[in-house]
Amino acid sequence: MANRDPSTATEAAPEGRGGSGIAAEPVPFMSIRNRWWQRLIVAAFIAAAVSVIWFTNALLTDRFSETTRNRSAVRLALYTGHVLSELQRTSVVPLLLARDPVLISSLNSGEYSVTSQRLISAQSEIGAATILLLDAAGRTVAATDRAQIGSNHAAAAYFVNAQRSKDTNFDTVFTVTERPAGGFEFTYSRAVLSENRIVGVIVVGAELAKFERVWAGISDAVAVVNSENRVLLSTEPRWRGLAINDALAVRPPTSAIARAFQATADWANEPPDAYVGGEAVIRNEARIPFRGWKLISFTTYDSIRERVNAVLALEIMGFAVLLALIFYFLSRRARRQSAVAKRESAELRLLNARLQQVIAEREKVRKDLEVAEQTLAQSSKLAALGEMSAAVSHELNQPLAAMKTYLAGARLLLQRKRAEEALSSFQRIDDLIERMGAITRQLKSYARKGGEAFEPVDVRTCISSALSMMEPTLRTRSVRITRMLTRASVMVMADRVRLEQVIINLLRNALDATKQVENPEIEIILSAGETVTIAVRDNGHGIDDLDSLFEPFYTTKKPGEGVGLGLAISSGIVKDLGGRLTARNTPGGGAVFEVQLPILAGKTQAAE
Repeated sequence: MANRDPSTATEAAPEGRGGSGIAAEPVPFMSIRNRWWQRLIVAAFIAAAVSVIWFTNALLTDRFSETTRNRSAVRLALYTGHVLSELQRTSVVPLLLARDPVLISSLNSGEYSVTSQRLISAQSEIGAATILLLDAAGRTVAATDRAQIGSNHAAAAYFVNAQRSKDTNFDTVFTVTERPAGGFEFTYSRAVLSENRIVGVIVVGAELAKFERVWAGISDAVAVVNSENRVLLSTEPRWRGLAINDALAVRPPTSAIARAFQATADWANEPPDAYVGGEAVIRNEARIPFRGWKLISFTTYDSIRERVNAVLALEIMGFAVLLALIFYFLSRRARRQSAVAKRESAELRLLNARLQQVIAEREKVRKDLEVAEQTLAQSSKLAALGEMSAAVSHELNQPLAAMKTYLAGARLLLQRKRAEEALSSFQRIDDLIERMGAITRQLKSYARKGGEAFEPVDVRTCISSALSMMEPTLRTRSVRITRMLTRASVMVMADRVRLEQVIINLLRNALDATKQVENPEIEIILSAGETVTIAVRDNGHGIDDLDSLFEPFYTTKKPGEGVGLGLAISSGIVKDLGGRLTARNTPGGGAVFEVQLPILAGKTQAAE
């Protein structure tokens, strides 16, 4: 059993840097997780707001677009009625004027002095665009526009058609004027009969251009197309005379920014019905029950976007207010945490001041400890000197006792005239003197703790030498000694004298332990395996304090019988040899001391 110094185990409290016992508190994991939850809540709120705004935009755009489309359809129905009413009202005028006796009389007599005035009066009452009176040759003889009097319309379609049919005819002729854009004239014509003979033609122009001016102030773009889809009337002058598809040909925006806005609008909303000047519009059509005409209107999304944007603005404001409230509550919490942090910072500064004070106190204690260590080192040197003196005395006692015994035996042999046997005792005394010199040298090496004198040693020989050294002492006692040794040599790397000293000390302790036993027995057992084990067993009173057994000056003997250095020296020798010395009590009584040493494998096998 190895030597253990008695000590009190104390549990050290965790300390911070500098050994002050003050450690900084880590950042709570819950606080970090709360910050992440706050960010997730804000992100989820923003995502929900964007989703709601996107859904509201799509829903309201569809709903308002449908409402606008319905309103445009109603407006187209009104426009269609106005156009049809104007055409029907104008179509009655030629019928009435063709039966006017004044006009018939003028055509028969060739007197047209009051005819133009009569046409002007009819125009103001009826609201026609123009009224012409043509004679049988197609020459204008009266007109609401006096500048046209004398012009020849013999080749005009309305003059030719009126002569072919006695009914009222309607024709549209594309006319190029001095204006940059062309235009259409809408005229009704009817032959004037006198005695079932054609004497002239009355031509009345329908006032349809006024609708363009009216529509331009109400709708975005309106066009009237004929059965061939050619634009007859339009609020866009450049469309007149063109096919409706050519008129609606998309013109690319003039700038990259405009193209980007158009692409974004097309991606964000459903594709528009058409484009007017590069702007998306809603297209509505209505049929005019007159020669396959159609009325087409184009409404921009501006009004729709304004209404949708108004609702979206309210939603965005609401979400902004909610987000502001969220940030307000989060900021309040952050301010509270900041206040807590400031308070903790003040506490940390106070703790830091205390820490500096503790460090200064511990520095003073450290310096005092250094002084105490120097004093203790000096005391240790004095104690070591005392131990060394006691060790020398202890180790020399055994050879001196043996020498005393041999001298007494030699004196008796010389008295009995047995000189040869006395010489043998003197030889043993000489061996003991050599051993005493080896002991003093051993104590020097013990102080150096060196291994210069190590050599291969047979453990069996060391045991035999130790028993031979103990022979004078054993003769004075009646002790049964049993040796159980291996047949083969057991080699170790050691100092032979020091190893014998260990065995002698163990034998002396076993003899002292069996003084009060009736049948004292000592067993010496040598075994070899992975290590070499030397066991010395006795049947004495056992060991009371195993922990203090190998401490210097610890002994259970009476004063004058021992100083308590034998086992301490033996333990130190065994440690120097690379082994260990242990002790234990046996269940049946007594104690066992075991010496375990590293085996010298190669030498052992060679010896075997």
